[in-house]
Formats: sequence, structure tokens, C-alpha cells
Amino acid sequence: MPGNTTLQPQHLSYAPSRAARELELKRGEFDLAVHLGRVRTLPEGHGAVDRGGGRRVARAEIERLRAQDGFPTLLRESVRAVGTREAAGVLDVPPTRFTRLARLGLFAPVTFYVNRYRVVVWLYLADELRQFAAGAHNRSLLGGRIPAVLRDQLGTGLDLRPRNWRGRHLGFLLRHADDPWRRAGAVAALLDPEDLADIVPDPGERAQLLHLRPEPPVHAAPGSPAAQLIETLTTAQDADEIAWLAADLTQALDEARADRPAPRPAAAATTAHVPAPSLGIDQWLSPGTDQPLSRGDDQSLSPGTAPIPSPGTGRALSPRTAQAPCPVSEQPSARCPERGRGLLARLLRRHPRTQRPAAR
Repeated sequence: MPGNTTLQPQHLSYAPSRAARELELKRGEFDLAVHLGRVRTLPEGHGAVDRGGGRRVARAEIERLRAQDGFPTLLRESVRAVGTREAAGVLDVPPTRFTRLARLGLFAPVTFYVNRYRVVVWLYLADELRQFAAGAHNRSLLGGRIPAVLRDQLGTGLDLRPRNWRGRHLGFLLRHADDPWRRAGAVAALLDPEDLADIVPDPGERAQLLHLRPEPPVHAAPGSPAAQLIETLTTAQDADEIAWLAADLTQALDEARADRPAPRPAAAATTAHVPAPSLGIDQWLSPGTDQPLSRGDDQSLSPGTAPIPSPGTGRALSPRTAQAPCPVSEQPSARCPERGRGLLARLLRRHPRTQRPAAR
């Protein structure tokens, strides 16, 4: 796989939708081809001959791909993604065995979607599966009993598919991040906002990362069960994974700061405007008292009705980021129990983890 899939600006370029038509690919196939480096792209706006946002494809790149032998069949086959049943057919194993091998991390999903039953459907590159089947050292895994040590891992509920997908997706994001702060934002995209706040205590830098973090590749209605499931899959869950991302983000931030400091928000933008009451003072005070009228008709959101969106991302915070309010006690000395603060304390509290979502 090419390490750098960014071209220098060409004279003419096309938006992704136009480029997909020129290459005779469906839009999903085209996006996957870009992620895998099969199609090289330009930064947004270079040599535009049509309208459309995002990264672009030079006309010279289109001509290069169209001139290859076997176009478009070979290009389309190189990005063909298959589900569990078809993947098992490629390897000539039962679907149940393929699922067990995938849970062990032998295959990295290339993408996923959530079906109408809220079940995660993982997709794999057929080309990679064929390469796995051709390896002589993999034949024992495709036939006979799975080794006892691997069976024991499956018995503990091991499922590396979400983590392997996140690692692969991070590679996609970093490949197209042509700026130090965008690279840091790509790493931050896989971290929970609460973890991110511990790793990046500076609010200005954190706001910049939240602004630059890419959108999740799979979408659902905000606040829906599917959206919460997608957020779980796209956010680092295990302590060692979070620690690895924290170290990676720290290094990326050092490089970004050396390039330029994060922009500081204006003071006016951070000050909330509170409008004056529309009632006059005589109407505002209760008759015969010095106390204001009660505002019993004010409404507030009941807790737990919907996830709270994280600032600047449009993504809902996961349930583990919301803390229950301190119960009201009649004793003035009663206090909420204090919880450990900091990333390490939260990682320790996070285990044992909740049951993972259903997948196939």
C-alpha cells in the first residue's frame, strides 16, 4: 500500500462524485479506493473543473487508472468488500469459523455498517482474504481444531474487530492529513472527550482538535441507539489502546506546536450573552413581597432523555461520560462521594467493561 497518496496540484481536477463516475465506481467503492491508496487525491480546491467539496482527483490520475490493463474490473475487484458469509466462501470455511478467526484479529475489517436490527455488519477486503488463504502458514487455521490458547481467548469474549478497524481507520485519516494540527485531530477523533480533556488540558488546543477532528465514517440519527452504538465502535475502549493513542497524540501535539500555536478564541466569543428580563420591576416582583415571581412554567431537559452533544463535534457523548448528579440531602454535612480524577483512575474504573454490541 502506498505510504503517500497525495499528488501535487495538477492543471485540472474533479470532485469525488465526478471522479467516481469517470472511474466507473460506485461512490462507496471510490471512497474505499481513496482510503486504500488505489486512487491518489489532491487537497481541496486545486484545479477545480466542477463544484464539490473535499479532496479532489487530478484528471491525470483518472487517465492513468483508465489506461491500466483490466480497467475497470481489476480496480473494482481490488476494493470489493464482503460480509461474513461471502468472506467465509472466499476462505472455504463455515461462517462460524470465519467469525471466530475475525474475533481473534486475523482479519482487519475495512468498514462496517449497522443494519436495521442494530447489528454491526463488518466488511472485509476480498483481496486480502485471498492472500490470507494463499499463505501456507495459515492452512492450519482454516482447517482442523483451533489451537487451545486461541480457544481460551475466545472463551473470555475477545473480539478484536472494533479495535482492528479503528487502527486501520486511523491510518486512513493520517494518510490524508496534510497539516500537523490535522494529524493531531485525526488521533483525537478516536478518543472519548473526557479522555481527551485529561490528555490535552489546554482548552484552546482542545478546541482546535475538536474543530479539526474528522467526522465518523458511519452516520445515524443523533441520539438514536444506532448512533450510540457507532460512537462506541469509533471510540477507543481498552486501557492499553487509550494509553497508546495518548502517547501518539502527545507526540503529534509537540509537532503541531512546533509548527504554529493553536488559535486562541476571542473573549467575546466565550462570553455568554444573558438578555435582560422583559418584565418591568413592578411586574417582576410578587405583590406584597420583595421576591421575584416563580418561573414555574420554565422547562428543562429531563436527565437521560438524550445524549449530550460534545462541543463543536456534533457527536453525542457516550453514557460513560455522563455522571449522575449529587443527591440532595437534608443534612448539610452530606457530600457526594469523591471519585478519582485523571486518565489513569478512569481507565481503572472502566474495567470490567460493559457487554460489547452484537456483531456478525
